[in-house]
Amino acid sequence: MKLFSPLNLGDLELPNRLVMAPLTRIRSGQSGVPGELVALHYTQRASLGLIVSEGTYPSHAGQGFPGQPGLVEPEQLAGWKAVTDSVHAAGGRIVAQVMHAGRVTHEATNGGFPVVAPSAIAIDGTTRTYDGKQDYPVPHALTGEELPGIIAEFVLASQNAIAAGFDGVELHAANGYLLHEFLSPASNVRDDAFGGSPANRARFVIDVVTAVAAAVGADKVGLRISPEHNIQDAFETDADDLAATYGALVDGLAPLGLAYLSVLHADPRSGLIQDLRTRFGGVFLVNTGFGAITARDEALGLVRDDVADAVVVGRAAIANPDLVRRWRENLPENEPNPLTYYADGALGYTDYPALAS
Repeated sequence: MKLFSPLNLGDLELPNRLVMAPLTRIRSGQSGVPGELVALHYTQRASLGLIVSEGTYPSHAGQGFPGQPGLVEPEQLAGWKAVTDSVHAAGGRIVAQVMHAGRVTHEATNGGFPVVAPSAIAIDGTTRTYDGKQDYPVPHALTGEELPGIIAEFVLASQNAIAAGFDGVELHAANGYLLHEFLSPASNVRDDAFGGSPANRARFVIDVVTAVAAAVGADKVGLRISPEHNIQDAFETDADDLAATYGALVDGLAPLGLAYLSVLHADPRSGLIQDLRTRFGGVFLVNTGFGAITARDEALGLVRDDVADAVVVGRAAIANPDLVRRWRENLPENEPNPLTYYADGALGYTDYPALAS
């Protein structure tokens, strides 16, 4: 079965084509320092072809949730070094997802730093903070003079990730966070070179990826996108605008020689997604399981039918640390418990059993 065959991804050789999705689990406390429990969680899943870490913030202003880990402070990097050392000792490969929350946060979460976004448009809703649920604030619209500083945060965080032992980085331009906010016409109403046309809205993401690739090596950099996912008010409902925006983005990325492009989309066989794959021309990962859990047969088919080079899975990887064996041998699976996704402690995190050998 092709899903369990090796795949070269940048300078990594994956033993199989199952990738653990970046999964918010908020187990790193208010300090944002991943500890022994986090190391155990990832190490248990080292047989997956690649682990993508939960979203990690590149600056305090970019922190999106209580309990989220960072790539900023020396203590955070030391915590991650213990995680990556443990994963590598178990034979695994792990990249850090670098995620700036943009407007999807609150000053009561990020330590009082200004909430920033492409434009001063608040999300309609509430967010969980260290002080309880609060309305999303109206963000500060980043000025053109401030954008190089945001790029520098992504670069430094990516360099920190490599120094902490990660095998690479995945830049998060999906699910309504800062980079995605630049792509969406609903969250980006700028009238400068980074807003307006699809090409302009794609420009900042291209600039960030280009800078990170130059700093750590393109073969250590992936990008995650979620076209027309329409979450957290980053709406993309005009089909022509959508195709033009993501076409411009991928055309700008293709010459860089990135390690991979990872796409979250309900229908990866669609013309839109397969056109992006062709234009990208490199290793292409797909993740279908946001609304529904990705099942074994679907994953097998996506790789068998050459819809993608590898499949990104979330909840199945949460509940089954030995998912590769279970899917290879078609064995029963543990059921994930949604009540423990966003909590503290080992329950629903490190206590899912592996099958006896």
